[in-house]
Amino acid sequence: MKMRGPTFYAWLSLATSIVTIILKFMAYYLTGSVGLLSDAVEALVNIAAALVALAVLTYAQAAPDREHNFGHEKAQYFSSGIEGALIFVAAGGIVWSAIPRLMHPQPIEQVSLGLGLSVLAALANVWCAWVMLGAARAHRSITLEADARHLLTDVWTTAGVLIGVLLVQWSGWLRLDAIVALAVAIQILWTGWHLMARSFEGLMDRAVPEADRDAIVAVLEELRHQGGDYHALRTRMAGAKSFVDVHVLLPGGMTIQEGHDLVERLENDIRARLPHVEVLTHMEPLEDPKSWDDPEKPLAGT
Repeated sequence: MKMRGPTFYAWLSLATSIVTIILKFMAYYLTGSVGLLSDAVEALVNIAAALVALAVLTYAQAAPDREHNFGHEKAQYFSSGIEGALIFVAAGGIVWSAIPRLMHPQPIEQVSLGLGLSVLAALANVWCAWVMLGAARAHRSITLEADARHLLTDVWTTAGVLIGVLLVQWSGWLRLDAIVALAVAIQILWTGWHLMARSFEGLMDRAVPEADRDAIVAVLEELRHQGGDYHALRTRMAGAKSFVDVHVLLPGGMTIQEGHDLVERLENDIRARLPHVEVLTHMEPLEDPKSWDDPEKPLAGT
């Protein structure tokens, strides 16, 4: 499939969520199952999440400006955080619906038709999540990944609910329907917490993954074979972009032009390995002891 812009996949998620919520509420209406109701309530979160993702991805693609010199990529972390919070709201609604049914169980009707509609909704979510995960990898988008993984969670939720409804029909134990709904609430709470934690880590300028850092260090180590050195290596992620800041130490006898050319080659080599990375270097004289001063003592490859 041809790779499109990130907002296309947000629109795809929104369209899929609208289709699935219609199918799921029809399944609940036909059966009266509170388990299927819990599944439909979570689908409401899918729509809200898709709308948030669409707004955030549109904003994140805006070019750097006077107020946001490094761009708007960090907005993507707000999207995953908001989605996590919405999941908590959905879990509360499921619990609110399930507890009365736990106390006063009711029979389930038209099971076959209701389950068929739920299966169609699950298949739509599986397809959409698969497409969005591919797009998330291509665009390095935590927003698309969060939305896709939420859709996959929704699929597992649907599977659990369907098994619960079938067990109710098989065993005749009506309270099992409400118990399954409560289990769904607990399960999606874990997903919500995970998304909020990732959002918090991103907003705290988390360092790049170890594999990316190893690739950066591999390039910088070449300096030591050319009579130079480096220290104070710092990295951070901001949505699809990553930023690298490093002090490069060069021999004092090297001309400014020679030093500039060498540093340019280093930066280009890093970008060739990691196209999503922006590199900022600071040149210092190798022979000056003060060049090694680094009060913040970062984790550097020295």
